Amino acid sequence: MNIAITNGLLLMPPAFRAGLGSWSRTDGTSGSPTWATADNASLVPADQDFGACLEIVKQQTTTSLRFMGETPMIPGVYLRVSARVKAVAGALTSVRIAAWAGDGTRSRVTGITDTGPTVALRNYGQVVEVSAIVGIGTRKGVDMPWGTRPVYGHFGLDLVGSNGGAFRIESIRIEDITAAFVPSLLDWVDVRDYGAVGNGVTNDRDAFIAADQASNGGWIVVPEGNFFISGDLSINSPIRFKGRISTPASTRVAFVRSFDFPTYADAFASDTLGMKKALQALLGFTDHLSLDLCGRRVLLDEPLLVGDLAPTLDGFSNRRVIRNGGLQANPGQVWTTGRWTSSASYSPANPLMLTNVANVAQIEIGSRVIGTGVGREVYVNARNVTAGTLTLSQPLFGGSATRTYSFERYRYLLDLSGIRQLDRLNLVDIDFNCGGIASAVMLPPKGEMIQMRDCYVTRPKDRGITSIGRGCQDLLVDNCQFLSNDMDLPAQQRSTIAINVNANDVKIRNNRFVRFAHFMVANGGGHIVSGNHWFQGDGSGQGLRYAGLVLTQPNVQTTVSGNYVDNASIEWTNEHSAYPTFTNEEYSFGGLTVTGNTFLCSNTVSWFAWICVKPFGSGHFIHGLNVVGNVFKALYGNVRRIDRVDTSIADLDYNNMRNLQFEANTFNGVDVYVANPLMYQLTQNTASANWTTPALTGLPFLSWAKSVQSIVTETPLYAADGTRVDAAPTVITEIGAGKRQLRLSWAQPLRGRVCIYARMDRPQ
Repeated sequence: MNIAITNGLLLMPPAFRAGLGSWSRTDGTSGSPTWATADNASLVPADQDFGACLEIVKQQTTTSLRFMGETPMIPGVYLRVSARVKAVAGALTSVRIAAWAGDGTRSRVTGITDTGPTVALRNYGQVVEVSAIVGIGTRKGVDMPWGTRPVYGHFGLDLVGSNGGAFRIESIRIEDITAAFVPSLLDWVDVRDYGAVGNGVTNDRDAFIAADQASNGGWIVVPEGNFFISGDLSINSPIRFKGRISTPASTRVAFVRSFDFPTYADAFASDTLGMKKALQALLGFTDHLSLDLCGRRVLLDEPLLVGDLAPTLDGFSNRRVIRNGGLQANPGQVWTTGRWTSSASYSPANPLMLTNVANVAQIEIGSRVIGTGVGREVYVNARNVTAGTLTLSQPLFGGSATRTYSFERYRYLLDLSGIRQLDRLNLVDIDFNCGGIASAVMLPPKGEMIQMRDCYVTRPKDRGITSIGRGCQDLLVDNCQFLSNDMDLPAQQRSTIAINVNANDVKIRNNRFVRFAHFMVANGGGHIVSGNHWFQGDGSGQGLRYAGLVLTQPNVQTTVSGNYVDNASIEWTNEHSAYPTFTNEEYSFGGLTVTGNTFLCSNTVSWFAWICVKPFGSGHFIHGLNVVGNVFKALYGNVRRIDRVDTSIADLDYNNMRNLQFEANTFNGVDVYVANPLMYQLTQNTASANWTTPALTGLPFLSWAKSVQSIVTETPLYAADGTRVDAAPTVITEIGAGKRQLRLSWAQPLRGRVCIYARMDRPQ
């Protein structure tokens, strides 16, 4: 680039023979004395070396010569000021290029270098060329780096040293030599050419902005150095880094044309800090929907606490995507689980609040609450230090009391708990490599339509996806694999959980979960769990097996279909209820559909069952459960039945059961065929007026025999004398101590065989 050509600027000062009125004896500013009136200067018309030139007899220690024209200082442009000088008589001295720098108000700019190298004149008649390069950027070869404050200069030279000598000076030259620093064939600009210092202290923001404006679609190059940026910065040109930048925590930096993780990692010379600043820009710069990790593994030295990156961000509902790479925890103390113990009071009347919490300030938001009367996966959603209260993600079933609780705060690769509400965040094609060091993702307190798709969550230390509030509303988890950190432990010793949710309408589809304590603990309703494979077996013979899917809302309105459930059960509880005992003001267990699944177990205890209901209070019953079209298979040892009620706290009210459908299921290695309606063939070999069935253990949950759907005679009915009789019986239900028997009462003694379709409920 040559601005004399491209911008039409005339850089070269006029020759001395044109007159000395344009040449100042001091600083070159308007009104300063000129050499035209000086009695110690004259024009020499024909010097043998210079032709027409200026001769000065030196009378001052520093004798100045400045062009009074204002030579512009343009970012990215470098000027070479030069002159040829010789001593002709008297005392010898030294010479240097010198200048006066002015800003936009025509005031002198101080604190900069305004002289070039000093050259000694050692012989009479010897022509010495003196020169200096001036420009905005601090670059190798630049003698006078001025930065961005000066906008013009008065250039010339100084004679310094002894007085009394006579010197001749050829006309001074000012040339654009930018091409020596920025070759014109390269499509990039260097931030140093626009005033960037790179000392880690000076704010280089304006220089980056100037370089961005001058790049004209080309690249910006950030050379070696530490370039400090204070104040939000948006760069619209593509940019690459050899050096790095540093910023205050609150400064957002958006690389619009280079918005990807590798650029941010290079910019901040750190995977962790680069990822933080990229996330900060993603949530603060609306022109970008997606942060591409470009297949890179991000080695994190600490959790990504997104709330700390955007402390003023209260809510964010624009769609954002983080994709195509991996997050991995680098071992260190920062991943240590926080643990506290504190006493607190609880009242079911205020179901989501712990009050009078001792040392409440030390308990972190996002901590899991552990203690008597606390269900699984209850977390601290908010904290009020002044009031001494903690807001909970779920109610406690233990009733009013002051108790001592434990709190555990797990550390997550991606922690969103610091943002009050975050919607429409997609995590796509990401490997969350927790390595037994960290957990994976903590969701925000509130949010909708967060999605994890085509991801791997590998060996989370404690949790895969954690919801501490309603941030899981409409959560989508699709085509992911979750590998437990408890792989080698027996099932009863495992503690990691893949997912927990508190809100409604969660979709868990086509995923694989391997050897967790539970793959999901789900409150809320409207969930769809389909196409997944979760297995929780171990290598121990006759091993214990635990719940894979835990549903903690009684009326769940949930569909579980097309899954492969391997050595795990579906457990249905009401442990997240402040009033666990049933009242007529609530729904009891209902709204669950289990269809088209494959249930398998192997080498397990005989009392294991795939479907388990556990009431945490008395009076509950089931009113709406479909278990249809599933396959149940036990290998290497039979199990007694597919279903059971865990009565460790309370039993079900079997008198109120209604609308259960157990039918079209396939059983292998299961001792008791379970169905509702249950078909039972009753054969009476001797004539009797009362036919009584044995206890019908095949009714779901060993419930009462409450009704008969139909009775079909399969053989002729004969009286005691052998006469064939056509008759219909009266049915008496709930016979026997367990109320699981039926009695058919005939008008006369009869013998024969009938097929009874018995039910443990009344559908309406």
